[in-house]
Amino acid sequence: MDFPVLSQSNSLRFPSDFLEKPKPYFPIRRRSTPLWSTTNHIPPSVPALSKSSSVKCTVKETQNQEPLQSENGRKGRIHFVGVGGCGLSALAMLALKQGFEVSGSDVKWSSYMDGLQEAGARLHIGHSVLNLKGSDGSRLPNAIVVSSAIPQDNVEILHAKSAGVPVHKRDYWLGRLTECYKLIAVSGSHGKSTTASMLAYVLKAMGDDLTAVIGAHVPQFPEGNIISGGGQNFVLEADEYDGCFLGLSPYITVVTNLDWEHVDIFQDKEAVISTFRRFLDLIKVGGHLIIYGDSPDTRSLLNHRRQTTGSEYSSGMMPDPNLELFDEHYRITTYGISSLNDWHASSIRPNCHGGSDYTLFHREFPEVEISLQIPGVHNVLNSLAVIATVMALFSDRTQYYELISHVRLHLKSFNGVSRRFEMIGTICGCHIYDDYAHHPTEVRAVLQAARQRFPFKAIWVVFQPHSYSRLAALKDEFATALSDADHVVVTAVYAARDKGFWDVSGSDLAASINGPPCEYISSLEAVVDKLVFQISKDLHRQVVVLTLGPGDITTVGPKVLHKLQQQYK
Repeated sequence: MDFPVLSQSNSLRFPSDFLEKPKPYFPIRRRSTPLWSTTNHIPPSVPALSKSSSVKCTVKETQNQEPLQSENGRKGRIHFVGVGGCGLSALAMLALKQGFEVSGSDVKWSSYMDGLQEAGARLHIGHSVLNLKGSDGSRLPNAIVVSSAIPQDNVEILHAKSAGVPVHKRDYWLGRLTECYKLIAVSGSHGKSTTASMLAYVLKAMGDDLTAVIGAHVPQFPEGNIISGGGQNFVLEADEYDGCFLGLSPYITVVTNLDWEHVDIFQDKEAVISTFRRFLDLIKVGGHLIIYGDSPDTRSLLNHRRQTTGSEYSSGMMPDPNLELFDEHYRITTYGISSLNDWHASSIRPNCHGGSDYTLFHREFPEVEISLQIPGVHNVLNSLAVIATVMALFSDRTQYYELISHVRLHLKSFNGVSRRFEMIGTICGCHIYDDYAHHPTEVRAVLQAARQRFPFKAIWVVFQPHSYSRLAALKDEFATALSDADHVVVTAVYAARDKGFWDVSGSDLAASINGPPCEYISSLEAVVDKLVFQISKDLHRQVVVLTLGPGDITTVGPKVLHKLQQQYK
């Protein structure tokens, strides 16, 4: 089957905001009262960026917790089961930086394990009792940390328990790891990795000696998915999977959005909302909630919160923007596109860097023009969350406009996260990108970003469904989201954690997509061959190839690029 020629009408599918003409630049309107001067509640002071307090904080030990030291008084060994995943690999790297001996195992090698091995971790492929032995062949680890993806009948877990070695899930370990920091927990169904990494990058560039743990590789972080600092601030990508974030005690919590994701854990969206409500109850007294205000689902989290007037926030409508929201324990800041949010974006438009520019407002006041290198309305929202968080964290110790100016400067230089609309390469008229998108909302977001950056090119999508359970629950939503492409290839399902037989397949999804030409190709190698053949027929055809999914679909783009380069070098 030949791929279609792109029509111009098919390519222009921007939200209405992208079609607005940029408003002329205006001077900043100065307030008589600064943002952080309120009469209702002032959180504890935050040190100035250039004078951040130094703390020596690793995994805290208390009277009721096991010691994490070896017999010679040195820090002990921690063994990570499932260490190849993005989440646990970050915790293993941070443990290395904090002076622990680290070992770990997984069923197969991953790119995250390369850096761990170079940093001194002893890593094993496959699970075995022998993996728990120390370098001398006898000593067991002081503690074991287990990924949520690992079943409890794992041989290493069973042996450790029988030998009296403490075994912890990731939620407990994260709670211990972060409890003596000022924790900034970035949560939400989508956008956690980009928002958390963008926030950590901006804070680090502003001089804050923070610690950060991100569930993805960040090219601008020297250690890939962590920052190991000596200050009191800790930025964490807080994952809701398996209730992992319920062991935390955040000072600031960010909620980017809510959606029915992780369908193997949550029965429906209401179960997701219920879990997030429990999470908000963990915010420390004097803390702050930063929340996306345009969604009914995120607004529903605030139904039991009160405004400063004492009236209930339960109508489903946004409150008066001149009223500050607060819970009896913490302050609340909203962000979004709507002008009813505390922080919002106006006049969003593509820029010459392939990203987005917009006018930043605080309530009714225009502040500055923001420029991003990364495309998509979702990244505009991510940047708004970062701005609101930085202002909440530091505004009481830093001049207001100076702070906004610094945030603006560093947002402009943030390059994004690996596997989030990541460019693999370009050959002639073909641009190859890879993205982690594995939920209909994420598919729509990355396609919108691709249309923004390449408004006159055909968009070819190769989608690898991730997990049978997610495909079974969201097949119709996937079909609708993928219909925005100009051509779609669906592969076999990447099973991930699924067990048993599922009466759904990639071919079922392909058959349900209406609009663009769509075909089912089970094998990734066959997909590579098909793409090379089609692109070779007209090397100068203007096309964007997007490979989507968290699984081994990420290997397709580099293979296609390599084969084309070999043919036409």
